[in-house]
Amino acid sequence: MLNVSNLFCGYNNKDIIKDISFEIEPGSNLCIIGPNGCGKSTLLKALANLIPYRGSIKIDGIEISNIKRKTLAKKIALLTQMNSIYFPYTIYETVSLGRYCHMNGMVPRLSSIDKDIIYDSMERLGLWGIRNTKINQLSGGQLQRVFLAKIFAQDPKIILLDEPTNHLDLKYQIEILQYINEWVKQNERAVVAVLHDLNLVQLYGNKVILLNDGKKHAYGTLKDVLINNALEEVYKIDIKKWMTEVLAKWQV
Repeated sequence: MLNVSNLFCGYNNKDIIKDISFEIEPGSNLCIIGPNGCGKSTLLKALANLIPYRGSIKIDGIEISNIKRKTLAKKIALLTQMNSIYFPYTIYETVSLGRYCHMNGMVPRLSSIDKDIIYDSMERLGLWGIRNTKINQLSGGQLQRVFLAKIFAQDPKIILLDEPTNHLDLKYQIEILQYINEWVKQNERAVVAVLHDLNLVQLYGNKVILLNDGKKHAYGTLKDVLINNALEEVYKIDIKKWMTEVLAKWQV
Protein backbone atom coordinates (compact mmCIF):
# COMPACT_ATOMS: atom_id res chain seq x y z
CA MET A 1 0.00 0.00 0.00
CA LEU A 2 2.75 2.47 0.98
CA ASN A 3 6.45 2.02 0.30
CA VAL A 4 9.06 4.39 1.74
CA SER A 5 12.63 4.02 0.50
CA ASN A 6 15.81 5.89 1.46
CA LEU A 7 13.83 8.90 2.68
CA PHE A 8 15.54 12.17 3.61
CA CYS A 9 13.62 15.34 4.56
CA GLY A 10 13.78 18.34 6.85
CA TYR A 11 13.79 22.13 6.85
CA ASN A 12 16.05 24.93 5.60
CA ASN A 13 18.34 22.48 3.77
CA LYS A 14 18.92 20.49 6.96
CA ASP A 15 17.89 16.82 7.05
CA ILE A 16 15.82 15.82 10.08
CA ILE A 17 14.87 12.40 8.71
CA LYS A 18 17.86 10.45 7.43
CA ASP A 19 17.70 7.44 5.12
CA ILE A 20 14.53 5.75 6.40
CA SER A 21 12.82 2.84 4.62
CA PHE A 22 9.71 0.83 5.52
CA GLU A 23 6.47 -0.58 4.07
CA ILE A 24 2.83 -0.43 5.14
CA GLU A 25 0.33 -3.15 4.26
CA PRO A 26 -3.49 -3.01 4.29
CA GLY A 27 -4.99 -3.63 7.72
CA SER A 28 -1.82 -2.58 9.56
CA ASN A 29 -1.28 -0.11 12.37
CA LEU A 30 2.27 1.27 12.35
CA CYS A 31 3.34 3.30 15.39
CA ILE A 32 6.22 5.78 15.28
CA ILE A 33 7.94 6.32 18.62
CA GLY A 34 11.04 8.06 19.89
CA PRO A 35 12.19 10.93 22.11
CA ASN A 36 11.23 14.56 21.52
CA GLY A 37 12.93 16.10 18.51
CA CYS A 38 13.78 12.82 16.81
CA GLY A 39 11.77 13.64 13.66
CA LYS A 40 8.42 11.88 14.18
CA SER A 41 6.19 14.76 13.05
CA THR A 42 8.57 15.61 10.22
CA LEU A 43 8.25 12.07 8.92
CA LEU A 44 4.45 12.32 8.88
CA LYS A 45 4.59 15.64 7.01
CA ALA A 46 6.72 14.01 4.33
CA LEU A 47 4.28 11.08 4.06
CA ALA A 48 1.48 13.61 3.53
CA ASN A 49 3.61 15.41 0.90
CA LEU A 50 3.53 18.61 2.94
CA ILE A 51 7.29 19.13 2.80
CA PRO A 52 9.89 18.37 0.10
CA TYR A 53 11.77 15.09 0.39
CA ARG A 54 14.48 13.03 -1.26
CA GLY A 55 14.21 9.33 -1.82
CA SER A 56 10.89 7.68 -2.56
CA ILE A 57 7.39 7.60 -1.06
CA LYS A 58 5.01 5.54 -3.17
CA ILE A 59 1.35 4.73 -2.62
CA ASP A 60 -0.08 2.03 -4.84
CA GLY A 61 3.20 2.16 -6.76
CA ILE A 62 2.95 5.89 -7.61
CA GLU A 63 5.32 8.54 -6.22
CA ILE A 64 3.23 10.86 -4.05
CA SER A 65 5.04 13.97 -5.32
CA ASN A 66 3.58 13.16 -8.75
CA ILE A 67 -0.01 12.91 -7.47
CA LYS A 68 -2.28 15.96 -7.57
CA ARG A 69 -3.23 17.26 -4.14
CA LYS A 70 -6.95 16.53 -4.53
CA THR A 71 -6.24 13.00 -5.76
CA LEU A 72 -3.76 12.38 -2.94
CA ALA A 73 -6.44 13.44 -0.43
CA LYS A 74 -8.44 10.39 -1.52
CA LYS A 75 -5.51 8.20 -0.49
CA ILE A 76 -3.90 9.85 2.57
CA ALA A 77 -5.34 11.97 5.40
CA LEU A 78 -3.54 13.63 8.32
CA LEU A 79 -5.04 14.08 11.81
CA THR A 80 -2.94 16.31 14.05
CA GLN A 81 -3.01 16.47 17.83
CA MET A 82 -5.33 19.49 17.77
CA ASN A 83 -6.69 21.33 14.76
CA SER A 84 -7.06 25.12 14.82
CA ILE A 85 -10.57 26.54 14.61
CA TYR A 86 -10.73 29.38 12.10
CA PHE A 87 -14.48 29.53 11.52
CA PRO A 88 -17.38 28.50 13.77
CA TYR A 89 -18.73 25.84 11.42
CA THR A 90 -21.30 23.35 12.64
CA ILE A 91 -20.23 19.77 13.22
CA TYR A 92 -22.09 18.72 10.06
CA GLU A 93 -20.40 21.40 7.94
CA THR A 94 -16.97 20.45 9.28
CA VAL A 95 -17.40 16.73 8.60
CA SER A 96 -18.81 17.54 5.14
CA LEU A 97 -15.48 19.14 4.20
CA GLY A 98 -14.03 15.63 4.12
CA ARG A 99 -16.01 14.92 0.94
CA TYR A 100 -14.50 17.84 -1.00
CA CYS A 101 -11.79 15.72 -2.65
CA HIS A 102 -14.50 13.45 -4.09
CA MET A 103 -16.56 16.28 -5.61
CA ASN A 104 -16.40 17.54 -9.19
CA GLY A 105 -17.65 20.55 -11.12
CA MET A 106 -17.36 24.32 -10.84
CA VAL A 107 -19.80 24.43 -7.90
CA PRO A 108 -19.30 21.18 -5.95
CA ARG A 109 -22.38 19.89 -4.19
CA LEU A 110 -22.95 16.96 -1.90
CA SER A 111 -24.49 13.98 -3.65
CA SER A 112 -26.81 11.50 -1.96
CA ILE A 113 -23.81 9.14 -1.67
CA ASP A 114 -21.76 11.91 -0.02
CA LYS A 115 -24.57 12.56 2.46
CA ASP A 116 -24.85 8.86 3.30
CA ILE A 117 -21.10 8.67 3.97
CA ILE A 118 -21.22 11.80 6.13
CA TYR A 119 -24.13 10.40 8.13
CA ASP A 120 -22.36 7.07 8.63
CA SER A 121 -19.13 8.80 9.73
CA MET A 122 -20.94 10.98 12.26
CA GLU A 123 -23.18 8.21 13.55
CA ARG A 124 -20.13 5.98 14.05
CA LEU A 125 -18.62 8.61 16.37
CA GLY A 126 -21.85 9.55 18.16
CA LEU A 127 -22.09 13.01 16.59
CA TRP A 128 -25.27 12.90 14.53
CA GLY A 129 -27.50 13.98 17.41
CA ILE A 130 -25.47 17.19 17.90
CA ARG A 131 -24.70 17.83 14.22
CA ASN A 132 -25.89 21.45 14.29
CA THR A 133 -23.63 22.42 17.22
CA LYS A 134 -20.88 24.94 16.44
CA ILE A 135 -17.43 23.39 16.76
CA ASN A 136 -16.14 26.33 18.84
CA GLN A 137 -18.55 25.17 21.58
CA LEU A 138 -17.04 21.69 21.86
CA SER A 139 -14.63 20.15 24.36
CA GLY A 140 -11.23 18.89 23.22
CA GLY A 141 -12.42 15.28 23.12
CA GLN A 142 -15.54 16.14 21.13
CA LEU A 143 -13.51 18.23 18.71
CA GLN A 144 -11.10 15.39 18.00
CA ARG A 145 -14.08 13.13 17.29
CA VAL A 146 -15.37 15.71 14.80
CA PHE A 147 -12.05 15.88 12.95
CA LEU A 148 -11.83 12.08 12.99
CA ALA A 149 -15.35 11.88 11.50
CA LYS A 150 -14.18 14.32 8.81
CA ILE A 151 -11.32 11.95 7.96
CA PHE A 152 -13.67 8.95 7.89
CA ALA A 153 -15.87 10.94 5.47
CA GLN A 154 -12.77 11.66 3.38
CA ASP A 155 -12.40 7.86 3.11
CA PRO A 156 -8.62 7.65 2.52
CA LYS A 157 -6.59 4.47 2.31
CA ILE A 158 -4.14 5.63 4.99
CA ILE A 159 -4.64 7.82 8.05
CA LEU A 160 -1.62 9.63 9.49
CA LEU A 161 -1.99 10.49 13.18
CA ASP A 162 0.30 13.04 14.82
CA GLU A 163 -0.06 12.51 18.57
CA PRO A 164 -3.88 12.55 18.29
CA THR A 165 -4.42 11.78 21.98
CA ASN A 166 -2.40 14.68 23.40
CA HIS A 167 -4.40 16.97 25.72
CA LEU A 168 -7.20 14.38 25.96
CA ASP A 169 -8.20 12.55 29.12
CA LEU A 170 -7.74 8.78 29.31
CA LYS A 171 -11.32 7.95 28.31
CA TYR A 172 -11.09 9.98 25.09
CA GLN A 173 -7.60 8.65 24.31
CA ILE A 174 -8.88 5.07 24.40
CA GLU A 175 -12.07 5.92 22.48
CA ILE A 176 -10.26 7.72 19.66
CA LEU A 177 -7.82 4.85 19.10
CA GLN A 178 -10.61 2.27 19.32
CA TYR A 179 -12.60 4.10 16.63
CA ILE A 180 -9.55 4.16 14.38
CA ASN A 181 -8.62 0.54 15.03
CA GLU A 182 -12.14 -0.64 14.17
CA TRP A 183 -12.16 1.46 10.99
CA VAL A 184 -8.86 -0.04 9.85
CA LYS A 185 -10.02 -3.62 10.42
CA GLN A 186 -13.38 -3.13 8.72
CA ASN A 187 -12.04 -1.33 5.67
CA GLU A 188 -8.64 -2.97 5.14
CA ARG A 189 -6.99 0.44 5.38
CA ALA A 190 -3.87 1.40 7.35
CA VAL A 191 -2.78 3.81 10.07
CA VAL A 192 0.57 5.43 10.75
CA ALA A 193 0.50 6.95 14.24
CA VAL A 194 2.97 9.03 16.21
CA LEU A 195 2.39 8.13 19.87
CA HIS A 196 4.27 8.99 23.06
CA ASP A 197 2.42 6.60 25.37
CA LEU A 198 3.99 3.17 24.94
CA ASN A 199 1.00 1.55 26.67
CA LEU A 200 -1.20 2.76 23.80
CA VAL A 201 1.38 1.44 21.34
CA GLN A 202 1.17 -1.97 23.01
CA LEU A 203 -2.63 -1.94 22.80
CA TYR A 204 -3.17 -0.70 19.24
CA GLY A 205 0.02 -1.16 17.22
CA ASN A 206 1.18 -4.18 15.29
CA LYS A 207 4.41 -2.72 13.92
CA VAL A 208 6.72 -0.07 15.36
CA ILE A 209 9.43 2.27 14.11
CA LEU A 210 11.73 3.59 16.82
CA LEU A 211 13.45 6.81 15.73
CA ASN A 212 16.56 8.31 17.22
CA ASP A 213 18.14 11.50 15.86
CA GLY A 214 16.14 11.17 12.66
CA LYS A 215 17.33 7.64 11.95
CA LYS A 216 15.54 4.30 12.16
CA HIS A 217 16.95 2.77 15.33
CA ALA A 218 14.63 -0.27 15.30
CA TYR A 219 11.74 -1.50 13.16
CA GLY A 220 9.48 -4.53 13.37
CA THR A 221 6.77 -6.14 15.45
CA LEU A 222 5.95 -5.00 18.99
CA LYS A 223 8.09 -7.83 20.33
CA ASP A 224 10.98 -6.91 18.05
CA VAL A 225 11.09 -3.30 19.20
CA LEU A 226 9.49 -2.96 22.63
CA ILE A 227 10.76 -6.08 24.35
CA ASN A 228 14.49 -5.78 23.90
CA ASN A 229 17.28 -3.29 24.61
CA ALA A 230 16.33 -0.83 21.85
CA LEU A 231 14.11 1.32 24.09
CA GLU A 232 16.74 1.56 26.80
CA GLU A 233 19.38 2.51 24.24
CA VAL A 234 17.26 5.41 22.95
CA TYR A 235 15.41 6.60 26.07
CA LYS A 236 18.32 5.93 28.44
CA ILE A 237 16.07 4.28 31.02
CA ASP A 238 14.74 0.76 31.59
CA ILE A 239 11.16 1.48 30.53
CA LYS A 240 9.87 -2.05 31.00
CA LYS A 241 11.18 -2.15 34.58
CA TRP A 242 9.67 1.25 35.33
CA MET A 243 6.25 0.26 33.93
CA THR A 244 6.31 -3.03 35.83
CA GLU A 245 6.98 -1.16 39.07
CA VAL A 246 4.08 1.21 38.38
CA LEU A 247 1.77 -1.74 37.58
CA ALA A 248 2.70 -3.37 40.88
CA LYS A 249 1.36 -0.31 42.73
CA TRP A 250 -2.03 -0.78 41.03
CA GLN A 251 -2.16 -4.37 42.21
CA VAL A 252 -1.77 -3.52 45.88
